[in-house]
Amino acid sequence: MAHRRTKLLFLLCAICYSLNAIAGKSYYDILQVSKSASEEQLKKAYRKLALKYHPDKNQGNEEANKKFAEINNVYEVLSDSEKRNIYDRYGEEGLKQHAASGGRGSGMGMNVNDIFSSFFGGGSMEEEEERIVKGDDVIVELDVSLEDLYMGGSLKVWREKNVLKPAPGKRRCNCRNEIYHRQIGPGMFQQMTEQVCEQCPNVKYVREGYFITVDIEKGMQDGQEVSFYEDGEPVVDGESGDLRFRIRTAPHDLFRREGIDLHTTVTLTLVQALVGFEKTIKHLDEHLVNISAKGITKPKEVRKFKGEGMPLHMSTKKGDLYVTFEVLFPTSLTEDQKTKIKETLG
Repeated sequence: MAHRRTKLLFLLCAICYSLNAIAGKSYYDILQVSKSASEEQLKKAYRKLALKYHPDKNQGNEEANKKFAEINNVYEVLSDSEKRNIYDRYGEEGLKQHAASGGRGSGMGMNVNDIFSSFFGGGSMEEEEERIVKGDDVIVELDVSLEDLYMGGSLKVWREKNVLKPAPGKRRCNCRNEIYHRQIGPGMFQQMTEQVCEQCPNVKYVREGYFITVDIEKGMQDGQEVSFYEDGEPVVDGESGDLRFRIRTAPHDLFRREGIDLHTTVTLTLVQALVGFEKTIKHLDEHLVNISAKGITKPKEVRKFKGEGMPLHMSTKKGDLYVTFEVLFPTSLTEDQKTKIKETLG
């Protein structure tokens, strides 16, 4: 079993060596952190994902194994200040040139086993998960305007949560056990287990509030989440849960979103519907869309304007805009008007 696991890890390393580019997503998206993430935030994000996609937990799952290799490759770059700076300024092409000029490029020299073991002390994934006590995750439904979802933006959100603070006195804690070996004779050793500490300083929960900036990316869909690792509910002698903002499109006065398409309704007078009209719609970024027509427009007629919908997340592709035309009929006509209409249309 150990031999097969070692072979699997070497295979994953080989996959990482060949990952010259990770298409579709930025390195920060893969680790689910913001571009301004601190070193500690990167570590926490890596730790969480490495446990989730570890091959021991996903045996026979090729996609999970690829994901595990991918996040190790990404973390190897972002945890190195020099390579992270190159990536931020020049992207993956800059990493390739850095490697070609003699530097360690993206994924080069990386060892999945070394990275994983540096976090988890060489223990198995199951042992690590059993040792970690996690607080509750907090999920917040976040209403986001169509404008921010179309162009990208950021929202400041007020957050209140329990924070652990020092308190008088001591308490029993869940400190880890430390394993060491003691020599009891020539070539003979005894394995010993010792609790690192028996008591810890006491703590208490204090309610605190602060603003969090949530970055909204262009084209994000309902149900997608922006995660802040270990910013959920805390727990004594363990890790805090995560704070997850779940995207929800806020109602808009003009447009209605369906996936990557936009829908709107435009009302025409009867004259405009019959003889044509000149009209534009102000889009979400305030550019004008020409919806003019020269011919007859029927009530409930729908016209498609290609490429005028929502952007697809992490892509240059855009959906379409569908305009439904309503025709406003007059509530009454004079006899003279009736006569003229009959003469014209009869």
